Amino acid sequence: MPTKNTAKSNGSNGAGTPKKETMLFKFFHDQLKDVYYAEQQLVKALEEMKKACTTEELEDAFDNHCTQTSKHISRLEKVFAMIGKTPEGKKCEAMDGLIKEANSIIKETKQGSMTRDAALIIAAQKAEHYEIATYGGLVQLAMTLGKQNAATLLDKTLQEEEDTDRLLTDIAEQHINLDAEAEDAPQEMEEAEV
Repeated sequence: MPTKNTAKSNGSNGAGTPKKETMLFKFFHDQLKDVYYAEQQLVKALEEMKKACTTEELEDAFDNHCTQTSKHISRLEKVFAMIGKTPEGKKCEAMDGLIKEANSIIKETKQGSMTRDAALIIAAQKAEHYEIATYGGLVQLAMTLGKQNAATLLDKTLQEEEDTDRLLTDIAEQHINLDAEAEDAPQEMEEAEV
């Protein structure tokens, strides 16, 4: 009895007849649409986060990540082309929720405070971790589906997402978190003296 080969590429079988798309391929395509939408929304959110932050260092990090995210969108468009699909987004509830949370952080923290920057870093890292999980999974699915070129492009984005996450951690650890903690110290000392 012949077995099914689920790692076959999707597209033409050489005789002009398209092969049936596997459930795994359909899921892969669906997740590409999800992250395509997520990246587009993130570009807009990063612009708002950049305007809201206090330190130039964090502003630069958000600006650089916004530029990088635009490249991720272009890369995803290449992956869509590689699998014979038109680039399109699908509403990503997870990213919408993370952006909503970032907007709440902006409203709930004091403008010009280091606490706001510390909170914005956490909000940005939550989005990064979502992207890292998504791209990590997409790389593996692309490899399973025999889409090595797509896997290579997706892996490049994965590495950049991981680098951004490390950069945000470094910025937080080097001074922002400590400066945020020190913001309230004079006020606490005055209260203790009374």
